Amino acid sequence: MVTGLSACCWLGPALARAATFYVAPAPAGSDSNDGSEAAPFASMARAQTQAEAGDTVYFRGGTYAYTEGTTTCSSGTANISGVVLDKDGAADSPIRYFAYPGEVPVFDFDGIRDSCRIKGILVSADYVHLKGFEIKGVRQNNDLNHESWGVWIQGSHNVFEALNVHHIMGAGIFIQRGSDNLVLNCDSHHNLDEHTSNGAGESADGFGCHVSAGETGNVFRGCRAWWNADDGYDFINSDAACTVEHSWAWLNGYVPDSMEGIGNGNGFKGGGYGADPADFPDDPAEHTTRHCLAFANRAAGFYANHHPDTLFFHNNTAFDNNPNFNMLGMNSSGGDITVGEYRNNVGLGGTLFSNRNGADDANNAWTLDDVMVSEADFQSVAVTGMDAPRQPDGSLPVLPNFRLAEGSDLIDKGADLGLPFAGSAPDLGAFEVGLEPPMGSGGSAGAAGGNAGGGAGGMPSSGGAAALGGRAGSASLGGGGSPGGAAPSGAAGVAAVGGKGMMPPLGASGASGASGADGGGCACRLERRASLSTPAAVGLLLLAGALRRRRCRS
Repeated sequence: MVTGLSACCWLGPALARAATFYVAPAPAGSDSNDGSEAAPFASMARAQTQAEAGDTVYFRGGTYAYTEGTTTCSSGTANISGVVLDKDGAADSPIRYFAYPGEVPVFDFDGIRDSCRIKGILVSADYVHLKGFEIKGVRQNNDLNHESWGVWIQGSHNVFEALNVHHIMGAGIFIQRGSDNLVLNCDSHHNLDEHTSNGAGESADGFGCHVSAGETGNVFRGCRAWWNADDGYDFINSDAACTVEHSWAWLNGYVPDSMEGIGNGNGFKGGGYGADPADFPDDPAEHTTRHCLAFANRAAGFYANHHPDTLFFHNNTAFDNNPNFNMLGMNSSGGDITVGEYRNNVGLGGTLFSNRNGADDANNAWTLDDVMVSEADFQSVAVTGMDAPRQPDGSLPVLPNFRLAEGSDLIDKGADLGLPFAGSAPDLGAFEVGLEPPMGSGGSAGAAGGNAGGGAGGMPSSGGAAALGGRAGSASLGGGGSPGGAAPSGAAGVAAVGGKGMMPPLGASGASGASGADGGGCACRLERRASLSTPAAVGLLLLAGALRRRRCRS
C-alpha cells in the first residue's frame, strides 16, 4: 500500500496522510491483493471495503466487465445494481474513485442479463468523488419496467466528474435523492430504452434530477447530451430546485445515429408533474437553466413541460428546435398557462417559441427593437465537432460554433442578472465574449457556484486578458469555499477563439472548501479519451450570453 501524497496531485493538508489504493482488471488485478500499485485490487467493491475518508482509489485502464449484480432479482420489477457505493467520505475528506491519469477505465454492464431493473453504479454514499470513467451497456431485460440507469444517485455532497456514459437502456446519470451533488463535465449519449413499459424511447434521458422536497443544491455543469431517445436533461417530478448551466443538448428524440423519431425529444425539460393538478406539490420547484445551448432536437430546445410555477431560463441559445422555447405551463385547474422567466436568450431557425402568450420574456433577442439575429452574428454556424474531445481539464471544447463574432449586435445587449460579464453589459445567448465558464467542481460539499453561496473551494478566474479583439474579463468567477469565504482570484486567462479569455485550469475538487484560501484541490489533469464518434447531420447558427447565477423573482 502506498501512503502519503499521490504522485499526481497535492491533496491538501487535511489529506496529507491519506492512503492511495489501486484497481486493475483481472488478471493484473485480484481482490486478494493488498491494493498497492504493484498488487492492485480487481473491483470497485473490494476497494470500497478498504478505502476510508480522504483516501484515493486509482483505476487502471481496461474493461471491468460485469455479469451479475450485487443481489439477485426477487421479481421482474425488482432493482439490482452492478456496483454499490455506500461508504461515506467526510466533508473535508471525500473518498475519491479516480481514473489513473492518462488511462480510461471502462465499466461494461452488458453482461448482467437478470430479468429485472438494473442500475449500473448506485451511489448511496455521501462525500464521494467519481472521475474519469466510461460507463456503458446497462440493459433492460424484460418489458415490465420503465428505464434502467447508468449511474443512479441517492447520496449527498458528491461529485461526478468527466464520466462518459453511453448505450444505456434508460437514463445515463440520474439524481433520484440527495442534496448538493455536482455532475461536472460529463457526457451522456446514445441512450435508448427499447423495452420501457410505457413505450420505447420514453425514458432514456441523458441526465435526470427528480429529487424530493428540501434536497437542494444539485447542479449539472459543463455537460453534453446527444442522441438520447427521450430528452437531454429532464427535471420532471422534482420537488426541489435543480440547476443546469454551461451545458449542451442536441439530436435528442431520435433512435441514436438515425433520424427516426422516438421518445419526447426535448433538449432541456424544465420541470412539470404530469397531467393531474392533484399531483402538484404545495411548493413547486423553481429550476434554473442558464448559459446552455440546444440545437436540432426533435421537440423543444427549452421546455417548461406543464410546470405550475416559475422556471428560470437565462442566457440560453436555441437553434432549429421545434420550437426553440416552449413556455407551456399548467394551472391548478389543469388549464394551459405560460410559465418561466426568460432573459438574455437567443433563438434562430425552426420555430422561435410556442405558448408565449403573456410571457415574462423581457430582454431577449426577440423582444429588443435594436437586435436582429443572423448568421453574421456568429463565428461559425457549423454543427459538426460539437462532440469533439474535451480540454485536458475535462471542460467543454472551445469551438467557434455559436460564439458571437466581433461586431455582432448581440454583444453587450443583455440585462444584468447579477452575474459576472465582460464589457459594458452581458451579451445575449449562451457564450459571453471575453469570459469562459467556471468549470472547476469547487469541492464535493457545495453547489459549486451554481446555487446558494457558491462552490466549496473552487478556484475562480478573473477572465481573459484582452487579446485578438477579445474583451478583458471583469469580475471573478466561482464561489468561495463552502464554509470558508471567497476563494482567491485566478490569473487572467489566455487568448482563445476570437480573442476569448480562457480560464486557467480549476481544481478538480476542493476539500469541501477548507477556508477558501486553498482554492482548488487536486491540480493534476486527466487526459481525455479520443473524440466521441457520432455523425452530426444538421446545419446551424447562433449565439452568445452572460454568465451565471439566478436572480430570484418576488
